[in-house]
Amino acid sequence: MAATQSNTVAPNATEYGGDEISALVLDPGYSVVRGGFAGEDVPKSVVPSYYGILASDAHRKHLYGENAIHNPLPNIEIGNPFLDNGLVGDWDTATNLWEYAITSRLTNTKPSDPMTNGLNEKTDEMKDEMEGIETQERPLEENPLLITESPLNTGKGREKPIEIAMENWGTPAFWLARSGVLSAFSAGKPSALVIDIGASSTTVTPVHDGMMLRKGVARSPLAGNYISDQLRLLFSTSQPPLPLTPHYLINSKTPVDAGSPAQASYRTFPPGTEPAFSFRALQEERILTEFKESVVAVWSPGRLGGHHAQGGTNLDLARTQQNARPFEMPDGYNQLFSVERYRAVESLFDVKMALSDAAHPAPPPAHTLPNLVQQSLSGVDVDIRPHLLANIVVVGGSSLIYGLNERLKQELEALYPGPRVRIFSPGSVVERKFSGWIGGSILASLGTFHQMWISKKEYDEHGPGIVEKRCK
Repeated sequence: MAATQSNTVAPNATEYGGDEISALVLDPGYSVVRGGFAGEDVPKSVVPSYYGILASDAHRKHLYGENAIHNPLPNIEIGNPFLDNGLVGDWDTATNLWEYAITSRLTNTKPSDPMTNGLNEKTDEMKDEMEGIETQERPLEENPLLITESPLNTGKGREKPIEIAMENWGTPAFWLARSGVLSAFSAGKPSALVIDIGASSTTVTPVHDGMMLRKGVARSPLAGNYISDQLRLLFSTSQPPLPLTPHYLINSKTPVDAGSPAQASYRTFPPGTEPAFSFRALQEERILTEFKESVVAVWSPGRLGGHHAQGGTNLDLARTQQNARPFEMPDGYNQLFSVERYRAVESLFDVKMALSDAAHPAPPPAHTLPNLVQQSLSGVDVDIRPHLLANIVVVGGSSLIYGLNERLKQELEALYPGPRVRIFSPGSVVERKFSGWIGGSILASLGTFHQMWISKKEYDEHGPGIVEKRCK
């Protein structure tokens, strides 16, 4: 147990645990970056991982934050520093994005130069005082930092965050933690099989006694973005096709009956000033996200392509009025969606139901959720498999689709009829979406964790390679 801190004695500057410090936890993901102080329930800073790009002849300007990426500025493009596999592809942009997430809500931004902000007259005395200010003011000089990482992170991908934190941000201490392990901690389980269904990928991570079993980690691209692609194919192949018209292109709309063509006036841009295609794609994704949250559901019991107890097909049953849900597009078009709401997500369990075209081939059976769990368990010791099956933790924003946990339990019980299958999934939307960050907040706030931090002195002695030795 950490020693009690005296009210009259200043805390030791080398101590980074318990209540003596304000450790920060940063959880970068493909969709959003979450940041906040250790010991708190939710992250204070939630920033989109997407960023705006304004290119001119002289330079390229990057825009960060929710408001910046949804403003249809002339020729604005949208980028993302992450690759489709969930690993960082552009470290320079990722560094700036993460720093924005930290300084915009958690710490102070760097002060502007008084000599160039237009508020002061330039003098020689001021010039002398401002020398070296860039090296003095760094965003994390007083805050240890814990960053989460993907279970399948590479060696370079593990070393780069500590370089950024120590050299760019000046943090006094650092730790790198696996997101799967932290999600298990947030559920109160030292051993668990963590299924994280995010935006770009789904990962299954076996955790035993607080340690990730790397041989059992399995990954699939069937996640939130894949479901969005299925919805695009579904809308484009329906009769008549359903166009996705983002909010920024709508000037006004008139209410219409279900199934009737939209009656809206559309916004136009002067030639050469239209936002880029990547901007429109992001705005379309917002519509699809709303559709997934309010309409899409997983079919159960049984498979959508199978038969029910009365002998008919589940597809016909799904088409009935009682299974339909309404949805209105930004331009006013609306209709009831019945079988479509199940079809978009069915291929997470049954690839025969996947929609495909030349650009989006059907996924292999190995990528489905039940097969992913099977791959993961085959990579761990046979003795701990029953314990992991009894402690399955489902997290991630895309796991919130209605009915997913119930269907997953049915599929796994069919695969493993002997052991008991139990699925734990937080009921709170916040806990489900931010499970990795919450686990990091719990870990970094423990008084017994202060001896685990990698200090600046250790980094100077051993270099970034110390992460591989210490952060297992």
